[in-house]
Amino acid sequence: MDFEDLHSAKFSLLDDLVTDWSSMLTKLKTLETDARDGLQGKASKANWAGYNAAVSREFILKTAGEFGDAHTQATSIHNILRDTRDELKTQQRLLKEAIERGRGKNLTVTPSGGGFTVRENPDKEAPNGETDVTGLRDELQGILNKATEIDNSASKALKALVDLADYGFSGAKYTDRDTADAALKEAERLAGLAKKKPEDLTPADFDALNAGLKKYSGDELFAEHFATTLGAKGTLNFWAGINDPRMAYDLGSQRVEQYDELQKHLSLTLATATQADTAEMWTWKGDMVRAGDQPISKNSTTMGFQVMSNLMRWGNFDDQFLNSYGTKLIETEKKLTDNGSRPPMAWQHLGMDPLLNRTGTDSGSDPMTGFMKALSNSPDAATEFFNADFVTKDEDHEFVHDTDGDGKMGRRTLSNFDYLFEERDWPEDRTDKGDDSIAGRNNMALALEAATTGHPAGEMPTIDTPAHNTEQAKLVEDIFQSVSEDPKRLTDHGYMSDSFGQIAAEYMPDVNRGLHPGKENEENLFPQAGSRATLSEQDITRFLYTVGQNPDGYAAINAGQHSYTTSVMEYHFANPGAYLSDPNYSEADNLKKSIEDIARVAGEIEGTIGTGRAYANEVEGGAKDQEFNDSLKNATTWVGSGVGIGIGLATAPVAGPGGIVAGGLAGTAANEILGKLTEGMMKDSTDEVIYRNGKEINDTRESTYTLIEAAAQKAGEHANNPSPHIVSAAATAAEQGFNNAKTNVADFCDGQGVPKALDKEG
Repeated sequence: MDFEDLHSAKFSLLDDLVTDWSSMLTKLKTLETDARDGLQGKASKANWAGYNAAVSREFILKTAGEFGDAHTQATSIHNILRDTRDELKTQQRLLKEAIERGRGKNLTVTPSGGGFTVRENPDKEAPNGETDVTGLRDELQGILNKATEIDNSASKALKALVDLADYGFSGAKYTDRDTADAALKEAERLAGLAKKKPEDLTPADFDALNAGLKKYSGDELFAEHFATTLGAKGTLNFWAGINDPRMAYDLGSQRVEQYDELQKHLSLTLATATQADTAEMWTWKGDMVRAGDQPISKNSTTMGFQVMSNLMRWGNFDDQFLNSYGTKLIETEKKLTDNGSRPPMAWQHLGMDPLLNRTGTDSGSDPMTGFMKALSNSPDAATEFFNADFVTKDEDHEFVHDTDGDGKMGRRTLSNFDYLFEERDWPEDRTDKGDDSIAGRNNMALALEAATTGHPAGEMPTIDTPAHNTEQAKLVEDIFQSVSEDPKRLTDHGYMSDSFGQIAAEYMPDVNRGLHPGKENEENLFPQAGSRATLSEQDITRFLYTVGQNPDGYAAINAGQHSYTTSVMEYHFANPGAYLSDPNYSEADNLKKSIEDIARVAGEIEGTIGTGRAYANEVEGGAKDQEFNDSLKNATTWVGSGVGIGIGLATAPVAGPGGIVAGGLAGTAANEILGKLTEGMMKDSTDEVIYRNGKEINDTRESTYTLIEAAAQKAGEHANNPSPHIVSAAATAAEQGFNNAKTNVADFCDGQGVPKALDKEG
């Protein structure tokens, strides 16, 4: 900064600018509040259906969120401008005070070009002569240097902040200029450490990287600047290098136990970085995808995909980046496997290969494992990936089927789901304890959970979770059909059943419609938002029976079914004519028929998964029963989570994935039922245990009748429309449904193993 610029600066324009931004904040805060409470609130409660549920509602919710981001970004800009103004004013004051002190020592300061000169007065020398001249000159130059640094860092921070989002607004928040400046400087420092040769990295360097990435992993300015300064190639070289004992033996011997922490913090940082829209970050993403199928160095067989996939296991990566990455990864796998005709041996971990994953679940050599984990945190990208083609019927491959029912086989089109779930030979791998690794397929199940539900795997849906769209529903149809076609695809890898159970739980409206024998006015009996997954009774039965054999899968479906059934009942008790309004019958008779139909389907669902549970117990000689009980007790995420898989009650219409209860489950009949269910038992007024999680199929049958009867009772009470007559009819209908399940299992699951009698523990 020039001497004269600082000395003569008039800050009135900057004052006005800060004032304008302050006023802007007030206006944006009002808009944010209006958008959140008005636009978003109304959208969440509105009765969306069809295209509007899948597209319009999501668009409105995202638009409403932009107002919050706009306020956040404006706050950061205001804070940086305010601090810059205040700090420059301070430097101007210090400059003028130093000049005045110099004047008292007979020193004169005059502008000279962009700088200044300090001279003794010709008529009177300074007390300490040249020492005073040098001292004042150095002090003034230090002030100018500080002012220049303030001005430059503010400019850099503001530009970086605005560049983070090409469209819309960034959510990056900074309380002052120093905070933003510190983030950028730390990014450069840590990127510099990561660029060092692996053999030159010290434990102190490692500790600095680990601590810095942990602190700043969610900071958008830091993350973007760190990633782009390090570069895509530098990112791969760093992680591969420190995991190569030939190159980083000394570091590994002292810090290898903390490699998992660094892996997580680096992954989170890179995920944050990919959300930035800067030109430099787009270059980084393109370079990373292009490096995927290339060896990381001349003397290495490790490919870029194998390294980067292990740095994607945490965080929410940009969807476009994941889509490009996944497309290139599939292209590479097709080349390595001759379009899927042989195992991907290039991903097989061999003795001398580096351990690129440090979580202990697997070696990290198969890039599909880490990529699946990335997709489990990014639902939209997961949906697009699984529905994309792996091979088409026009390509040269070995996957055939009967194309038109004449017995002649022809090539079929396989989606990425078809290939990964049904056909892929997943490379054998080991955990850090030497056990067989399940990480690959398990991460795939998590990714499928995200792809179908619209929210990250392991989480519950919220009121803001978009309704199921056509692509998600199609994938659910594929999943049910695949498991139905060959249940061993799931039972041979039972650890995937918790995710498959969650998928079924969040598609309860679709499951109920598929099992309901009537089609007339069905959309009013089982209301749902968004697109429907069309599921056959056979596929549903075989799927539920299969998933029901696993304790976690059983618990998820059980909780989802009770949540939806009780919510639907409460809705119909509050709106007796919503399904049937036949003038030949009374309102009470019409309501009774509605509740009976709901209870009958609920009984069929419970009977089907109960039979699966009974079979699993029979195979294990009853020893597995405790696992089922424990899983039910642990299904607490359905209670008090704020939402449930159901429908809007009373005046709160349908909203959310498959019909989320608008406003949540708190205070509803469903919450009351679920609370008692997940305690492992329900008690009636006489304290008799009525939900026993029984060891015999008869116990499950009786418990089902009683629980659905209780659900109808609580639903009527909460809707202020109780009816003991209808409650009794619900129990009878549930019994019919349970018996229907027994018939369906016998008809549809012949050869899978159906229980005859349970072995009792002595």
